[in-house]
Amino acid sequence: AAASRVFAFRDARWAPDPVLEPSAAVRTPQPVPLVIDNGSFQTRAGWASADPAVPAEPLLRFRSLAARSRGARGAAGAETQVGNDLGSPEPLRWLLRSPFDRNVPVQLELQELLLDHVFQRLGVASQGCVDHPIVLTEAVCNPLYSRQMMSELLFECYQVPKVSYGVDSLYSFYHNRKQNWPCSGLVISSGYQCTHILPVLEGRLDAKNCKRINLGGCQAAVYLQRLLQLKYPGHFAAITLSRMEEILHEHSYIAEDYIEELQKWRSPEYYENNMHKMQLPFSNKLLGSTLTSEEKQERRQQQLRRLQELNARRREEKLQLDQERLERLLYVQELLEDGQMDQFHKALVELNMDSAEELQSYINKLSLSVEQTKQKILQAEVNIEVDVVDSKPETPDLDPLGSEQSLEDVESINEFEPLFAEEQPEVEKPVAAVQPVFNLAEYHQLFLGTERIRAPEIVFQPSLIGEDQAGIAETMQYVLERYPKEQQAILVQNVFLTGGNTMYPGLKARVQKELLEMRPFQSSFQVHLASSPVLDAWYGARDWAVEYMTREEGWITRKDYEEKGGEYLKEHCASNVYVPIRLPKQAPRTTEALAPSRGLASSTGNPCEQA
Repeated sequence: AAASRVFAFRDARWAPDPVLEPSAAVRTPQPVPLVIDNGSFQTRAGWASADPAVPAEPLLRFRSLAARSRGARGAAGAETQVGNDLGSPEPLRWLLRSPFDRNVPVQLELQELLLDHVFQRLGVASQGCVDHPIVLTEAVCNPLYSRQMMSELLFECYQVPKVSYGVDSLYSFYHNRKQNWPCSGLVISSGYQCTHILPVLEGRLDAKNCKRINLGGCQAAVYLQRLLQLKYPGHFAAITLSRMEEILHEHSYIAEDYIEELQKWRSPEYYENNMHKMQLPFSNKLLGSTLTSEEKQERRQQQLRRLQELNARRREEKLQLDQERLERLLYVQELLEDGQMDQFHKALVELNMDSAEELQSYINKLSLSVEQTKQKILQAEVNIEVDVVDSKPETPDLDPLGSEQSLEDVESINEFEPLFAEEQPEVEKPVAAVQPVFNLAEYHQLFLGTERIRAPEIVFQPSLIGEDQAGIAETMQYVLERYPKEQQAILVQNVFLTGGNTMYPGLKARVQKELLEMRPFQSSFQVHLASSPVLDAWYGARDWAVEYMTREEGWITRKDYEEKGGEYLKEHCASNVYVPIRLPKQAPRTTEALAPSRGLASSTGNPCEQA
């Protein structure tokens, strides 16, 4: 049972996205909409068509990240990698950039890289434009400036015919609606960066009473990383964010009662039965401790050969340079012997020398240096096969007549025996001495106890990480109290959970417990979890695009963009509420209004009267 709770990190590498060839059904009889779920954690893209030949699944799923390397020396330039082309995020952690601030895209040049990746890998081969309608998700109560920049990017850069914006959590609510579901409800959406409480009345978002908590899966991963790095400082570098996300996705859960669950973890039996061990990668071979004397000797020989080769290469390079300089000096000396004084003096100036005596002195020194270098090279070639370090030096036969060895010689040898005791060969003793005194695999294990519930608990108790915010329960109660009791009863009949951060086991039971505590006695409520909390936003956007493909409702055309600005939004059942920019009108300055001011400026009466 204990061995079954040891889990190894997968450390899976992302496979690059292939370039897909779209089927003819996405272009005939007219281009079908392209649905893009533009999330801060992951981007999902695919086609929206009722034709069975078109897949009803997102064809692309990749992390919303980009990394621009500086480029190697001699390369053409910096290389930009997007999404799954990164392979693994950890080696490039300090180069990763995201277009999102929280859940709002603000870096439009990075957003353009993500859209380029989507269009290229989906095989959108339009010349100079994208002739497919775009359905794009955006944040709740998205700032007008962000929508304006996104519309400018889509209409000006990609020349799209029309675009529709919607809220991802409302698309998920739209996708999971059933025949007997009410049109009203309370949507709890928890994602990578934020958690939202969204009241929906009569099928439309009540934007005035929406609330956001600035906590999500990203903050939980960072908190778990800090907990484990403090617990295991010896494995500081091995505790990466990618591995923490894997622990959150597969080994964490939400406690129905946090304090009661902590009391359970105090029991040794409960700890042993519920603790998970995460195995870090390690090497079974201890370098330097399990090597035999022969292996150590071979390693010394290899190091000696490398040093000898390096020294020989340096001597040859030095010899070549010295010979070239010597030939140059001898050529200048020949000019002096031939009587070409002008060229000789000009060459002396180039060599920064004053007289022929100084030239002769340099020639003698260089000749001596060249000869010494040649001697060293020859000596090295002779001694290249000689072993300098010997593990067992042979004792020379100093006296062939062993029978005539004197007692004094024997005593003198015995005096030096302790000095060479370390050199005596031992076969069995080193093998027993190098065995490790601890389990190496267990040393590289992370024991997950209360960390399994502490990290996801921050969305209910932000104070655990020092955040001065309300949790999900308090925010949900605050939102409900802004409505009359009749509307409160309608909202709690359909509490809907969606988003990647709601996939923890036990979250639905925790929300039910919190509602039971805050609702009146014997009142009823229902909590529903999305069928696929991660992908339902894309499925809902696809459903909406297929249903409204031929309608004008919800679509912003290029004419609307040019007439009403980039921040303009056409509302629909899963969209934000459009609040246009209202600039205060300035009163016109007429000549009659300026006349009294001129009179005041020219008068010299009482200042109080002028005021």
